[in-house]
Amino acid sequence: MPVKWIDVSIPLRPATTVWPGDPHFEFTPMGRIAEGDSCNTSRVSMATHTGTHIDAPWHFDDRGPRLDQIDPDVFFGQATLFDVPRVSVVTASDLGAGLLPPRILIKTRNSGIPCEGPFHEDFAGLAGDAAQRLVDEHVRLVGIDYLSIGPFKQEGHDTHRILLGHNIPCVEGLRLGGLRPGLYEFIVLPLHIPGADGAPCRAFARLEEVQ
Repeated sequence: MPVKWIDVSIPLRPATTVWPGDPHFEFTPMGRIAEGDSCNTSRVSMATHTGTHIDAPWHFDDRGPRLDQIDPDVFFGQATLFDVPRVSVVTASDLGAGLLPPRILIKTRNSGIPCEGPFHEDFAGLAGDAAQRLVDEHVRLVGIDYLSIGPFKQEGHDTHRILLGHNIPCVEGLRLGGLRPGLYEFIVLPLHIPGADGAPCRAFARLEEVQ
């Protein structure tokens, strides 16, 4: 089978769903050839956690590394996808038996939610015990298919605080609907914004499962 990569990141448009209170994505013309300018240029405006994005530890831990301080090796390599389609909160036991691999992607019922339109408060997120299991089993990167790794209005933001407090970057807003459970090559490329709490990402998965 020929190697084929798919983009598992959210297209950024004005209608792209954002976290409540965040500004919507804006793409504004600055120059247009059709209007007599020498070239086409544009201005982009968005929050750091718009669309598919990464949370740096500093997002929830003032002592944690900022985006440019994360080891870039974690952005490239194999990732194991877990499919947990029938739960509203992913617990430690939902991730199966055995030691978790270093990089994991979690596909939930969120993959059926459109990435444009109203925000869905009832999205599936990780419980605190699942986050603690990732820490205990030395997971280095985790991704999920909605705009937050933790449930909406989780008391104490336990999931974020546990993961980011142990320097586990979280990739949020992945589009995993076309992927089956298994081992994949996975690349996630955050914008290089020194000192940032997070940044929008482009993310890719290789459709052919790694044997």
